[in-house]
Amino acid sequence: MNQKNIFFLIIGLLILGTIATVLLRSSDGPIDSGKYDIFAQCLASENLTMYGAVWCSHCNAEKARFQDSFKYVPYVECTENPNLCLEKGVEGYPTWIDKNGTKYAGEQGLEKLSEISSCELPTNN
Repeated sequence: MNQKNIFFLIIGLLILGTIATVLLRSSDGPIDSGKYDIFAQCLASENLTMYGAVWCSHCNAEKARFQDSFKYVPYVECTENPNLCLEKGVEGYPTWIDKNGTKYAGEQGLEKLSEISSCELPTNN
């Protein structure tokens, strides 16, 4: 094999590797970035609100469960609204408070939030 053929073989392998990497990375992400939109909007209609802090790792984990749909979840950033959080009796983060004032301290997970709110959680189909 001459140098020209080796060069083209290497270039071809690099191109194939790049394509494979792009395809694999795109399949790692959520299939539907708005998968939880309806669920999150239902939580909002049921007045279930999350109180948290930007630095809170448990809050960030709870937010991440919603993927891109967290934008629909009622959320109060306690570092920006300390008086409201004190008024609501938030003692730790995250704290979820429903329309009746019932508090759910700590990470709840989507399944528990579904139970609390009676909002239907989408299936993985």
